[in-house]
Amino acid sequence: MRVIESFDDDVRVIENVWIPMSDGVRLAARVWLPVGSADHPVPAVLEYMPYRKRDFTRLRDEPLHHYFAGHGYAAIRLDVRGTGDSEGILRDEYLAQEQDDAEEAIAWIAEQSWCNGRVGMIGLSWAGFNALQVAARQPPALKAIITMCSTDDRYADDAHYKGGCLLNENLTWGAAFFSLNACPPDPEIAGEPWREQWLERLAHNRLFPALWMRHPHRDDYWKQGSVCEDYSAIQCAVYAVGGWADGYVNAIPRLMAGLQAPRKALIGPWPHAFPHAAEPGPRIGFFQEAVRWWDYWLKEEENGIMDEPLIRAWMEDWIAPAPRHDERPGRWVAETEWPSPRITPRTWHLNVLSLGDHPDPEDRMRLRSPQTTGLRAGDFYGFGAEGDAPMDQRTDDGKSLVFDSDPLSEPVEMLGTPVVTLELACDTPLAHVIVRLNDVAPDGASGRVSYGVLNLAHRDSHERPAPLVPGQRYRITVRLNDMAYRFAPGHTIRLAISSAYWPIIWPAPERSEITLITGASTLALPLRPPRPEDDQLPAFGPPERCPIPTHTILETAEPERSIAVDLTNDETTYTAFGDAGDVGGAALARIEDIDLTLGSTMRRVFRIQEQDPLSAEAVIEQETRFQRGDWAVRIDARIRLTADAEHFFIQAILDAYENGARVASREWNEAIPRLLL
Repeated sequence: MRVIESFDDDVRVIENVWIPMSDGVRLAARVWLPVGSADHPVPAVLEYMPYRKRDFTRLRDEPLHHYFAGHGYAAIRLDVRGTGDSEGILRDEYLAQEQDDAEEAIAWIAEQSWCNGRVGMIGLSWAGFNALQVAARQPPALKAIITMCSTDDRYADDAHYKGGCLLNENLTWGAAFFSLNACPPDPEIAGEPWREQWLERLAHNRLFPALWMRHPHRDDYWKQGSVCEDYSAIQCAVYAVGGWADGYVNAIPRLMAGLQAPRKALIGPWPHAFPHAAEPGPRIGFFQEAVRWWDYWLKEEENGIMDEPLIRAWMEDWIAPAPRHDERPGRWVAETEWPSPRITPRTWHLNVLSLGDHPDPEDRMRLRSPQTTGLRAGDFYGFGAEGDAPMDQRTDDGKSLVFDSDPLSEPVEMLGTPVVTLELACDTPLAHVIVRLNDVAPDGASGRVSYGVLNLAHRDSHERPAPLVPGQRYRITVRLNDMAYRFAPGHTIRLAISSAYWPIIWPAPERSEITLITGASTLALPLRPPRPEDDQLPAFGPPERCPIPTHTILETAEPERSIAVDLTNDETTYTAFGDAGDVGGAALARIEDIDLTLGSTMRRVFRIQEQDPLSAEAVIEQETRFQRGDWAVRIDARIRLTADAEHFFIQAILDAYENGARVASREWNEAIPRLLL
């Protein structure tokens, strides 16, 4: 990767700037300014999120924001209220208060002597969410956003629920947020009140996974911050960026179809990561692409970016499943409209164990998957770490009903949403259906292309779910994740259907037998004909960035990901361990320029017995440390989730230590009704 160390205009970094809110709370920002902005004001780019601008994201922030400042922008990295060095209390994600604060911060930025009044927002994940949410508020100074790995629908496509099923990511992300919310401000920024602010954060911390589990349906709680409720509210320009390996990719095509504002989309093979450094690649010059966007919308430079196609996407080719891929084979393709009139559905019929061009007479196949189906799924969204991508699917295929096409005689290229329509009946009022689209190579290896899940109680509505009538026949639709994929000649298209997907989703309360009606069920794939203009798409520049701050790794966090089976009780344990911060994969590292040692690790353990969904258990443990001189803070958190047929049970312990002495200890023990989950 090319490292840019100097620019035509020098960059001045202000370690902390207080942005006052109307209620007296001060938000903490780190600011990068072109030196020339003192005499010639420039546009500003804001990134706004809770992940601690001073320390945990410092190694990521510096290369990005210094780069923007070097290209003539004021770059601002702002901590959300109650996080990092910002004052106040953070009570939940994506609250209206967060968006109110953002509007005030944008107005403050636009009025500064170094800003010309034009502001953009950029962000990945949380910061990408709030860029969309704030854009819907229409602050006058906000002219454009870049939203990465985010969503327009907080219920349908976030880390909590998918298809009406409870994601275990709700617990994993909730545990991370729980720990993050317990971290103190830096005494060098907050001064003497740091300890009082820290104790206040600890006293008001919430067991976030439980909070989210008390909203199992798509109610007003989830509609707040879901911009799909009114796409027309967003009037500034939107650049939506993501990757096929991310959990949030479905939002990008919806945004392109729903927004009326100027918009563009870029989807690579990437996970939940910036495109210049993501694995799998190809990695691209994303910083240059972002500057092109800002130059057009914030400096009004005619550079042709809006003359390019609406959607640019990486068309993936087959690659043998492996724990990690440096590169994903494929090519860039583009569409000028979305939905594209060029793309049409191609229907296959689910016949007995086969995909056919025509339906056979109706037949019945029974499905009752073991609870361990899904162990080769990888993570809900990966970050490019070893083992977080889906592995060879043959083990999970063997626990599912599979329907194979004949080996293909010519390539089949797709872009969009696979849709599966199933005729079925079930012997229980609650059940899950999981559908995977796989590519089977001539040697038998099975690679997951896309998947979808559905809580059958949500077959008609996420807002008003209803139990099944056992034995009654239903026609249900499962929408799989959007994808761009090319099946090669000689390969087989496989559809695999199961009733469990552990540890991606929490199991239904009892084992169900689903009767699938073959001959009446279908798979529709979005076929994309070749587009000759794709060969003339302009190439992205090579990846580049500014230098990363000097840091020293003191303790490594060797990644662990394993599956163990206890043959005495038929229990399978899935364990994952690694760093939970953003300090180069370290369990503990020293950031030299702020004289701070910090680190965080997380262990995730998921247990279940082969035939008993009520045996499911998930445990998340996280340790976070800060140290400077004789000041040392440690936060230990543990959350455990179990369930019976009627309730979820969630227990948590949070212990906080200062210089080895425990200063706070809190426990939670909650029972949450299973409302059609």
